[in-house]
Amino acid sequence: MFGAMQHNHPISSSSNQITASSNNNISYLIQQVSYNYKKFTTTKIKYARLRRPFSSKPQFRFFCQSKTEEMRIRKYSPFLESSFLSANGALACHEWRAVPDIWRSSADKYADRVAVVDPYHNPPSKFTYGQLEQEILNFSEGLRVIGVKPNEKLALFADNSCRWLVADQGIMATGAINVVRGSRSSVEELLHIYNHSESIALTVDSPDMFNRIAEAFCSKAAMRFIILLWGEKSSLACEGIEGTPVFSYEEIVDLGEGSRRTLFDSHNARQHYIYEAISSDDIATLVYTSGTTGNPKGVMLTHRNLMHQIKNLWDIVPAEVGDRFVSMLPPWHAYERACEYFIFTHGVEQVYTTVRNLKDDLQHYQPHYIISVPLVYETLYSGIQKQISTSSLLRKLIALTFIRVSLAYMELKRIYEGKCLTRNQKQPSYLISMLDWLWARFIAAILWPVHLLAKKIVYSKIHSSIGISKAGITGGGSLPLHVDKFFEAIGLKVQNGYGLTESSPVVAARKPSCNNDLLKVLGSVGHPIQHTEFKIVDSETNEVVPPGSKGIVKVRGPQVMKGYYKNPWATKEVLDEDGWLSTGDIGWIAPHHSTGRSSHCSGVVVLEGRAKDTIVLLTGENIEPVELEEAALRSGLIQQIVVIGQDQRRLGAIIVPNKEEVLLAAKKLSIVDVIASDLSKEKMTRLLYEELKKWTSECSFQIGPMLVVDVPFTIDNGLMTPTMKIRREKVVAQYREQIDKLYK
Repeated sequence: MFGAMQHNHPISSSSNQITASSNNNISYLIQQVSYNYKKFTTTKIKYARLRRPFSSKPQFRFFCQSKTEEMRIRKYSPFLESSFLSANGALACHEWRAVPDIWRSSADKYADRVAVVDPYHNPPSKFTYGQLEQEILNFSEGLRVIGVKPNEKLALFADNSCRWLVADQGIMATGAINVVRGSRSSVEELLHIYNHSESIALTVDSPDMFNRIAEAFCSKAAMRFIILLWGEKSSLACEGIEGTPVFSYEEIVDLGEGSRRTLFDSHNARQHYIYEAISSDDIATLVYTSGTTGNPKGVMLTHRNLMHQIKNLWDIVPAEVGDRFVSMLPPWHAYERACEYFIFTHGVEQVYTTVRNLKDDLQHYQPHYIISVPLVYETLYSGIQKQISTSSLLRKLIALTFIRVSLAYMELKRIYEGKCLTRNQKQPSYLISMLDWLWARFIAAILWPVHLLAKKIVYSKIHSSIGISKAGITGGGSLPLHVDKFFEAIGLKVQNGYGLTESSPVVAARKPSCNNDLLKVLGSVGHPIQHTEFKIVDSETNEVVPPGSKGIVKVRGPQVMKGYYKNPWATKEVLDEDGWLSTGDIGWIAPHHSTGRSSHCSGVVVLEGRAKDTIVLLTGENIEPVELEEAALRSGLIQQIVVIGQDQRRLGAIIVPNKEEVLLAAKKLSIVDVIASDLSKEKMTRLLYEELKKWTSECSFQIGPMLVVDVPFTIDNGLMTPTMKIRREKVVAQYREQIDKLYK
């Protein structure tokens, strides 16, 4: 479908002319060659036209001839560049020390296998593992040609694509540090990240993105150069960037390829460097937190941090050669990023998609796995429910009956398999456990034939429409229990995990052994992954609490960050001298039971919300809003909800309604005429209040006053983070006046 990516001419728009932009780039390159050689007596710098073996278009190669030169440091990824280093007598390595080292192994094992398919960019792209390794090496060398030095920071502000991956790994392979973010972040946030990180240059997704941030960056940020991953340089806003070299992705790759050829061909050229291997403890990337409150903090992740994930995630996702993954999360998100690095060490094929195209691509590509956030699974769940509700009465009745039976069957199955969570440390007697087991077994046996029939008649069609053949992997947020139970009932495996940007990110997950018929524990995030420790401490005394008791979750392991960049105070707040990271999450560890309903739950981690999200009422009661919000979102009439009530007598809620569904419900209940096209705010609020009461009736607390708002919480209006989490404090601040009136 797609050919290998072809590179445009890097410097001229015709074979006989050099454009003004190219002249600017040439001047900059000459300066960099002169700058990089710290002292010299006689230096001649020239460029010559040459032709690439696979291209009829000319390019330019730069040569530096010098009599007296001072050596310059060349940092390298020891295993990735082992063939080049061996030829030069430098120290090569036969094991992974830095993240880019994985590409040498993968290219050796899976050279001709397709690694990435990127159908939605221009040009559409497809790379084999062999081509991808060369692309990364060329991009990396191209950065060296334009003057990037080890340990410098380069901002990489771009969205999910194969070129993002090449740029990310190319920057790392030079020993530089990339500072990552997506295009949907606000200009203010991107500018803060760029300046706070002390980035020296900007790699940007597209002309559209650059033009959006150009005014602020040109006036308030120092950019040595700009690299454009996609699109034409002619589409860039010119005002403010005069004198700043702008390179296209193709130019960087072509410059790198030419330089690599020179280094391989010329022994003298290789003598200009002091070779220094990238250390596992070197910083690989700065990932700024989502910033649900205040400015985001720069998390320093080392190569060792990320290598831990690469080496240990197979226990969660047993990827096999040829498996297909669909990728749609922001690649700078630590969860997506670590998973991508890991899967590419196992010869899989990754297809890039978008939120808009996800549904079609799941059916078209039929992936074995999808790695995503809970919101995607909630959307799939809502889509299935909507499809069922709009079916004919008979089909709807059959489907809902089957689902209810399957939910009951799985509930009984959890009882006799000992997979029911409990915080109670006291074990039931053997006799009670046996009677409980026999009862659950007996009823489950009655329901099993109906469940089996449902799989053949209904669930097989749902599986076919979803297209995921092995498992959905979810992390980056809490998976609502009703969604978890639904997918379990229809037989779609969903493996829930837990982690933080500060831990690279995965620290616990439901492994495949926890998702078979014996060990899956719903409501948990599974056991800690390899080489990772957990403890639960009292929020006030910091003393370790016993299993089953709630407290603050702390983790320790090789994946825990080095600290927050230029923020020792914030680092000290979350990371103690013994290496324990305070996650800020409230949770508990399931106690050990040898018999009964919880006999196979020992040691699993259960989360119950963020400590900072806890609402304290005037009565002194502490309430975790997540339980109520998850229950409310089961209603098709509620699109988004934020529970409020800090320092009030009772809880309230800010609700974004699903207006179409609310209107349909109002017509069914004869609240409005069947021909009505709108619903008054008063009637909508009353209907939503009854809906809220229905879905939250089994929760520990009930919601009182309610504020219905028309505008959804989105990334663009600043009320959601780029990782699609609602910024509670900003929502509350935006509607402060209405909330005050609500409680009066």
